[in-house]
Amino acid sequence: MSAHSTAMTPPNRLTALQALRAMEEGRLTSEALTRACLERIAERNGAVQAFTAVDPGRALAQARAADRAAAAPLRGLPFAVKDVLDTRDLATAYGSPIYAGHQPVADAACVARAREFGALVLGKVATSEFATQTPSQTRNPLDLAHTPGGSSSGSAAAVADFMAPVAFGTQTTASTVRPASYCGIVGYKPTFGFLNVAGLKPLSPSQDTVTLLARTVEDAALCGFGLQGVRAQAQPLERPRLALCLSSQWDAVHPEMAQAIESLAAAAQRAGAEVRRLWLPAGLEALIDLQGRLFAFEARQSLAHERQHHAAQFSPRLQARLAGGEGIDGAEYLAMRQRALAGRQALARLFDGVDALLYPPAQGEADEGIADSGSAQFGALWSLMHVPCVCVPAARGPRGLPMGVQVIGAYGDDLRTLQAAAFVERVAQAALA
Repeated sequence: MSAHSTAMTPPNRLTALQALRAMEEGRLTSEALTRACLERIAERNGAVQAFTAVDPGRALAQARAADRAAAAPLRGLPFAVKDVLDTRDLATAYGSPIYAGHQPVADAACVARAREFGALVLGKVATSEFATQTPSQTRNPLDLAHTPGGSSSGSAAAVADFMAPVAFGTQTTASTVRPASYCGIVGYKPTFGFLNVAGLKPLSPSQDTVTLLARTVEDAALCGFGLQGVRAQAQPLERPRLALCLSSQWDAVHPEMAQAIESLAAAAQRAGAEVRRLWLPAGLEALIDLQGRLFAFEARQSLAHERQHHAAQFSPRLQARLAGGEGIDGAEYLAMRQRALAGRQALARLFDGVDALLYPPAQGEADEGIADSGSAQFGALWSLMHVPCVCVPAARGPRGLPMGVQVIGAYGDDLRTLQAAAFVERVAQAALA
């Protein structure tokens, strides 16, 4: 987009990269960007219910301070923050009535790092209960009668509805890739540990990952690496080596989603990618069920205090999920951890000669209603394996709602994964045009 086109675009509709460039070139201020975001929140949040806490005066004060500050990788960029991440100046309830009005004394590490590199906190956005399966009240901004997905529901809805250019989310199973797919945006789950989890309310510590939701792959790379103090660009790979990864999970995929991913793979091949098909080895597929048991054991421990003192305030769904970890002993837990480690070693071999895998992020379009946020099964293995995943908008379904595709990379190879995702994004945009 040219400088003239950027000037004609409302600030809240700019991508993160466009906004940063405009601010660096003196064509936009953080105050103007933040004010536009706040106006959009005031206009739309009553219907979408993405934000749970906003302090406009504080946000604008942060923006004015950013406009006076020295150059920094994320200077002046407003972030929305999922409400399982602590913020020192906004209440953090973890999606639970147990913590209504709770005010942390310190920022989560990712929030502190964002501030350190010039960003500001726009507000807190909704999460499902302790980032599990009981949804928030957030609605899909593309169709208010449908779920935005979960658990990073508010994060996805805020970015998709132009309330924020970027948002922190989290993922333990599929809490970023599914909302990104449902809301037609980009969801980036980094390699496990790339973004520090201090100040995240723990759920399954061996899998919990801080994530980012943005409107482009370029923005996801900019912010993900910007939180490490560097300016990274996810230029599309020229001839990526992609593999359409098949498994028995595809039996649960709706026909329109399967066809969309197949068509995208064919279009990627026509655009210069090397595309092959491979079946997920049986040993790796068996770990999908293990992921749920590992989650149940760790979540039961992580929420031990709440379970012992406030269980009556748990939703029935959370109570049932924690009960699933009751019969697991320490020996089984350690055995599961060993199997997961062996699986990660086996998965590494799957990337020999492959830059990225293509895989569904969800069954199809966003489900109608908000009582359920959709199936998380398609992120389970990849979260357990600790590998980077980028959900990219791929197509539209029969009701006109978006459907995404997961671009999955090798452990620690985040930039290449983002570059492969940028290629897929470009191909998909051409097909959608």
